[in-house]
Amino acid sequence: MNYYSDSINSLIEEMAALPGIGPKSAGRLAFHILNMPEDRVNRLAQTILTAKQKTRLCKECFNLSDGEICSVCANEKRNHKLIMVVEEPADLVAYEKTGQYDGVYHVLHGAVNPMVGVQPENLKLKELLQRLAREDVEEVIVATNSTVEGEATALWISKYVKQAGIRVTRIASGVPVGGALEYVDEMTLFRALEGRTDL
Repeated sequence: MNYYSDSINSLIEEMAALPGIGPKSAGRLAFHILNMPEDRVNRLAQTILTAKQKTRLCKECFNLSDGEICSVCANEKRNHKLIMVVEEPADLVAYEKTGQYDGVYHVLHGAVNPMVGVQPENLKLKELLQRLAREDVEEVIVATNSTVEGEATALWISKYVKQAGIRVTRIASGVPVGGALEYVDEMTLFRALEGRTDL
């Protein structure tokens, strides 16, 4: 039975479609927005639209950026001979929060998962290999999630990076199996980075 108007139900449905938001949280968010002053609602809506319109992928590492090159890639003080490969931009942010990594990144935008039709060609893996061919890279750190998909992706990367004659390492198992990097605390991520091993 529908207790709310069509417009409120539509808002709740949109909130519930966001990752990590269940029906109850969606309802709370919807009613919070409805109780906000109209100028705040307009500002929120405009901020979402602006972010959607202005955000693009960095042409070097495929991180989210407002410009052609993200702030990490543009930073000449970073070690550009060291590339950490992560699945998602949120994983990059998780490592940046540790303050312990001074290299650059490569964002795959997913992991190999044939069960749902995600093949290597659906990710930014070809771009990684092209990047390694044109840049002077000494080491690739594979920091994919400790899941079946993340491990499969790590093996794929290892195979091709080794063929290019570049050292390839894997972050240590300080990251829990089945865990997503964005939810792991900074110290665990730092220990995982420090304890990385050759693949």
